[in-house]
Amino acid sequence: MQTTPRRLYRARHERMIAGICGGLAQFLGMDPSIVRLGVVLIAFLWPPTLLVYAGLLLLLPEEPLSAPEPIAPPEEA
Repeated sequence: MQTTPRRLYRARHERMIAGICGGLAQFLGMDPSIVRLGVVLIAFLWPPTLLVYAGLLLLLPEEPLSAPEPIAPPEEA
């Protein structure tokens, strides 16, 4: 029984700056806003976070175009 491993990509759809937080949120199954807030808070407490973010920008590939789009949450009436 083979399963394909999950890959970490920069998101194309949940993107604010470079898609890193959106891709991390997709990988972890979390809300992208929570991941972004966490990154900002950590950056205030530990400034090298910005270097880690820049490194991920260079290292992480962008999400392939053939990847399925994330399922949108249902709209509230």
